[in-house]
Amino acid sequence: MTAGTASRVAAEGVPEPYRTYPPLLRPGDTVAVVAPAGPVEVPETTAARDLLESWGLRVRITPRLLATHRGYLAGTDDERLEDLTEAWLDPEVRAVVCARGGYGTQRIADRLDYRRLATAGPKFLAGSSDITCLHHTLGERLGLVTLHGPMPACWPVHEDRSTAEGLHAALFGPLPRSLPLTGPVLVPGQAEGPLAGGNLTMLASSVGTPDAPDTEGRVLVLEDVGEAPYRLDRALTQLRRAGVLGRAAGVVLGDFTDCGPPDQVEALLRDRLSDLGVPVAAGLPAGHGRRQLTVPLGVGAVLDTALHRITLPLRERTPQ
Repeated sequence: MTAGTASRVAAEGVPEPYRTYPPLLRPGDTVAVVAPAGPVEVPETTAARDLLESWGLRVRITPRLLATHRGYLAGTDDERLEDLTEAWLDPEVRAVVCARGGYGTQRIADRLDYRRLATAGPKFLAGSSDITCLHHTLGERLGLVTLHGPMPACWPVHEDRSTAEGLHAALFGPLPRSLPLTGPVLVPGQAEGPLAGGNLTMLASSVGTPDAPDTEGRVLVLEDVGEAPYRLDRALTQLRRAGVLGRAAGVVLGDFTDCGPPDQVEALLRDRLSDLGVPVAAGLPAGHGRRQLTVPLGVGAVLDTALHRITLPLRERTPQ
């Protein structure tokens, strides 16, 4: 964490070394399903509602959830911005759950009124992929732990029990004490720091913006989907040249789904990451694979490659 970030966090009263973990949910609470990126269809909306209601939650579908624009956006920028803002400011809403990723969050990130959003108090943001942009903007500026995890309109959360259980535990408790690492160790060692990161392509495309990833002293989680090895190389090289990778305390690799032959992807990751001088481990079941664990970004963590796990000394907050 940079000195500027540390002073800002201290000034806002966010306890170190953790951001604020929102109060846990309980049955009967209200959550909002939003689409700040790609378009959502009716069957996906139904699947999201069914899952969340099966957990005893009241589900609020935002007014413009099914809007589309240009074929790849869930409505115009104004519509997506309004839906996200209204959901976050709704005093009854305890969590804002993103239905899916796709593309679009970067288009509205600079238009969010963070001072206004901060008046709503701590609540959950859950999502992944393109939502990586919101994890960094909302998490950093509001001092909140955000949940990088499966999205209820997407198939893994409905077909893999551990995927659904992981998201449920992050929202309701008991909070997980560790996350497993099942892949190879690229560089052995131990690292400690807040978890940060998400989708590699989104992080690389944020370099040079007001919300470029702050990796100083953090354990950086990386994952991606559908990117050829040369495109992964390009994104990692961009992060290296920008100094983003060199400031991390450690690197954890999630799934690189449909990114080419696994041995070629592993060789590329070794080439771009093994000389950073920090521990690097693969095999975190997070991202776009068939099993998607929920990763609480902003939580202090310990990466231990010898134990093949990330330890999470989480502090639970009683449901309100």
